[in-house]
Amino acid sequence: MALKPDRIELADGSRIKYFMNVVSERGRIVNFGTTSGEGMDDPDSVVELPTGPSGTPAGVLMNDVVNLNLTRQHLNQHVDEVQVGNKVDLLVRGVIRTDQLKSGDTPVAGDPAHFDANGEFTTTATSDQVGRFVSQADAEGYVEIEINIG
Repeated sequence: MALKPDRIELADGSRIKYFMNVVSERGRIVNFGTTSGEGMDDPDSVVELPTGPSGTPAGVLMNDVVNLNLTRQHLNQHVDEVQVGNKVDLLVRGVIRTDQLKSGDTPVAGDPAHFDANGEFTTTATSDQVGRFVSQADAEGYVEIEINIG
């Protein structure tokens, strides 16, 4: 589980406009896509995992993106799975509790939150700031982050 259910979404804090064409776990930062022509009804509305600590952050991925054979099984709606190539929910303003923290980082409340090459949150300022840490990591490795992107 990459996100705990106790989250706060602020007004206009969510976007369901962008397509994602790779498998990913929720709770990570995704960037605006650099290639066009890969989104179903809007070729310029694609998000992707960061390929380095750069790029323009689009939001926090709120769905698990999976690649299943849908002729043999259904998506698990209880865990909010989305098939590769479909639209995903992105959080741009709000508060989340996630375990997607760069290994070895020990944030404290008030530290700026950035993202690394895997879309995990980090205290290292090598990318755009996407919010701030509101707590330190708990015993399970979850940290609370206030997200504020664009």
